[in-house]
Amino acid sequence: MSAVEKVDNHTPLRVYLVAGELSGDTLGAGLMRALKARYPDAVFRGIGGPKMIAEGIDSRFPLETLSVMGLVEVLKHLPELIRVRRTLKAEALAWRPHIMVGIDAPDFNLGLERQLRQAGITTAHYVSPTVWAWRQGRVKGIAKSVDAMLTFLPFEAAFYARHRVPVAFVGHPLADEFPLQSERNAARDALGLPGPATVLAVLPGSRANEIRFLGETFLAAAERLCAARPALRVVIPAATPARHRELEALLARRPALAERVTLLEGQSREAMVASDAVLLASGTAALEAMLCHRPMLVAYKMAPLSHALVKRLVKTEWISLPNLIARETLVPELVQDAATPEAIADRLGALLDDAEGRAALEARFASMHAGLQRDASRRAAEAIDALVTGQPLPASVAPERAGEMAP
Repeated sequence: MSAVEKVDNHTPLRVYLVAGELSGDTLGAGLMRALKARYPDAVFRGIGGPKMIAEGIDSRFPLETLSVMGLVEVLKHLPELIRVRRTLKAEALAWRPHIMVGIDAPDFNLGLERQLRQAGITTAHYVSPTVWAWRQGRVKGIAKSVDAMLTFLPFEAAFYARHRVPVAFVGHPLADEFPLQSERNAARDALGLPGPATVLAVLPGSRANEIRFLGETFLAAAERLCAARPALRVVIPAATPARHRELEALLARRPALAERVTLLEGQSREAMVASDAVLLASGTAALEAMLCHRPMLVAYKMAPLSHALVKRLVKTEWISLPNLIARETLVPELVQDAATPEAIADRLGALLDDAEGRAALEARFASMHAGLQRDASRRAAEAIDALVTGQPLPASVAPERAGEMAP
């Protein structure tokens, strides 16, 4: 009996889900809720964290089992990871789920997906790896591993469609979280910032190496801006207590700047909403600033050897998600030697002086936000429903307002 017949005859939908970290646990829980809305008796097994367990998954291993980062750490845990994958494969083959969905963790999940797909189980992968940016040849292996890729971003869907990999653009879960209207004055009141002041949010990154390479540069740029603008206030959300201590130590060397700075424990979204412009390291923060509809400058530095390697591997014209989504330079990017305090201060100063340009960017970002706000969990469940019932995947073409892209 086929999977289509089993689903149609009201046998409970069986879904094997494998998440690899806390962000995947959040995605998995949303997907499970959306699938249960379609299939109230659905049954879930695999690997999940506390949120997925609360939704009813039978988690065969702790979520932390796959949360291994860095080459040395992966090599150290490789025998255990191989054992876990063999166990999951054997369990899935014995259980015969209607579909297996790997949630992120591509180095682990794509291999498991390929093995299960070769054994006749339908597979999907939720959250595209950055194959469009580097090592594009990996798409051939992905095509052998999945019956469909579920992507957050429209340019990712365009990439897979061009390589003839079945794909569904489901929208970005972060876009669902952020409201389409952002209240700058309310955010300022909540943070205790003066209403009429100009506010710059500075986010140097969440990792120790980012503070190491960008912390002094960002503070020096902010100091230059404050010297030229007596009404400027700077708000810096520290991602972790460790980053707070590091930033506090850096600010202690700049007492004049420290008087103009509000250093926060977390609250990065509130800081960005409260701001007139944002200075940040490349990464998810750039997407979040876009979803707050705030003009920004993206800067990034790393060790010289790492930068030389990245330059050879990365195949994209831009490093920030707002530019990648728009397929044009909406956001200034200063990388490595170009990311000097003087250059950052000059570009941000021009942005702060251009009220009309900032308003136009805010409107553009609001439109892009609307294009990504698609109820991602529901869309992902629709795609999975199509796969297990033999229907065509939902249209994956992005709304025009989200930007047409195909890097």
